[in-house]
Amino acid sequence: MALQGVEQTILRDPALFYWIVFPITVVMILTGILRHYATVLMNNPPKPASTLAESRERLGLIRGVNLRNNASVLSKESFEMRKNYLVSAYQSGAFLKDPAMKLPFPLTIRFKSMLQSGVMTRDLDVRWVSSLSWYFLNLFGLQSVFGFILGSDNAANHMASQMASMNPAAGINPFQPGQDPDKLYQSEAENLEVIEHFCILDGVEERVLAHYAGRKSY
Repeated sequence: MALQGVEQTILRDPALFYWIVFPITVVMILTGILRHYATVLMNNPPKPASTLAESRERLGLIRGVNLRNNASVLSKESFEMRKNYLVSAYQSGAFLKDPAMKLPFPLTIRFKSMLQSGVMTRDLDVRWVSSLSWYFLNLFGLQSVFGFILGSDNAANHMASQMASMNPAAGINPFQPGQDPDKLYQSEAENLEVIEHFCILDGVEERVLAHYAGRKSY
């Protein structure tokens, strides 16, 4: 047990600096440089711009979302006309980039799955740093060194930034690769079919007359 008022210290060989601390720093710098060039070599070519069919497929779903969000500014007739058009287009796959073949005869629901497939000493001076802590200090503290050697847009800095800001609860883009557009269309068609429409202009004449009639009564 350390005596009260006596600073705790560690006796170490001065050569440890050259055999532990300095090698860790050198290895971290070389690892960051190697990671940068490995990422550059393995990086996929840039994705080509969206074609007309891909843009139509993506924006077709947004039309249904916009219709639901702004249905109150449309009359009932205008809303029903737009809803019927979009529901029919969603169910028939009119907006799909690669429309699926539709069989000319009905099938039961059973065919759906087949066909739509550390250090714990309390009194130790805080200036002492463990090798593991020194590793993480180098991991996040060498970004300026990597920026000087490799430039600001380098893979080593990107890796450290991703580790520091890792968030598993990030939102999911509904248009990410792997999403089935047809399923999204069918879901949006159901949302349009069950929406209860109302127009903000319904009964506007009566509301205006009641408003001014109330003002005259005072």
